[in-house]
Amino acid sequence: MFSGDARAFWVCAPGHGELRDTRIEPANEGEVLVRTRFSGISRGTEMLVFRGKVPADQYPLMRAPFQDGEFPGPVKYGYLNVGVVEEGTADLLGRTVFCLYPHQTHYVVPATDVVAVPDDVPPERAVLAGAVETAVNALWDAPALIGDHVTVVGAGMIGCCVARLLARVPEVSVTLVDVDVSRATVAAALGVGFATPKEAPRDQDRVFHASATASGLQLALQLLRTEGEVIELSWYGDTEVSLPLGHAFHSQRLAIRSSQVGRVAPARRASRTHADRRGLALHLLRDEAFDVLLTGRSDFDHLPETMAQIAAGSLPGLCHVITYEKD
Repeated sequence: MFSGDARAFWVCAPGHGELRDTRIEPANEGEVLVRTRFSGISRGTEMLVFRGKVPADQYPLMRAPFQDGEFPGPVKYGYLNVGVVEEGTADLLGRTVFCLYPHQTHYVVPATDVVAVPDDVPPERAVLAGAVETAVNALWDAPALIGDHVTVVGAGMIGCCVARLLARVPEVSVTLVDVDVSRATVAAALGVGFATPKEAPRDQDRVFHASATASGLQLALQLLRTEGEVIELSWYGDTEVSLPLGHAFHSQRLAIRSSQVGRVAPARRASRTHADRRGLALHLLRDEAFDVLLTGRSDFDHLPETMAQIAAGSLPGLCHVITYEKD
């Protein structure tokens, strides 16, 4: 029986986090009590929050759905949480669910804010739902057509998810580009080609950019054919980015378009909700190829140290999973 006491990870100041005790009120009608089994760490947005790199003018827009506190800190932030419903509506009781909740041992949320994980999707893999949902939104923003040549620059968690979904489109040539040559193994597991920036194919119909670097975005523009398009998935926080718009950008009529998961893509906004999109992402996670993105595990008790190691670059990988159950 849950006592009402939980523990949560808070960013106390840029580069420093700690575990704090918190009291959870009983679930009311229409709510569920969830016991967390796994949570995932985003090496993109979440690391910017941990480092205190969220621009002040973006504080309201960058709030996570169940964030506590304010930027730059103390703040409880995160959005890749998989757990088991211990109290709540009969249709969800005992079910494994995904929720956009921070790193916390137990929590209570409205039942409408959790999505049941399909029985044939391993709970640990389900932490990728947020990343796959971002990839789904990107392809709704800019769907690949049969026979297209498409490159994804940046073999991080988001870029890899985009590449895997593109690989399932008939007769689309997909190349994943990254400076880290070890990501060639990941690309092979995802069923796509791999290239370093120097080897990246040119004359691409579309390039999805997800490296969160200015050099990556510049490369993305260079890879396009005439009238090609870059879909920008990176978020840079307070970092300024410069682009060579005086070169072929105008003469080749190139385009850059942003894609951001906070809103459903315009092409599907009238017919799909956020919950629909999240459910689709979980359905897509039946694909065991996504397991290659789960590259590390740490116990929740060590989360402050783990976050600091990831921020420092001493714990490389893709999706780092936090476990809450003792062996």
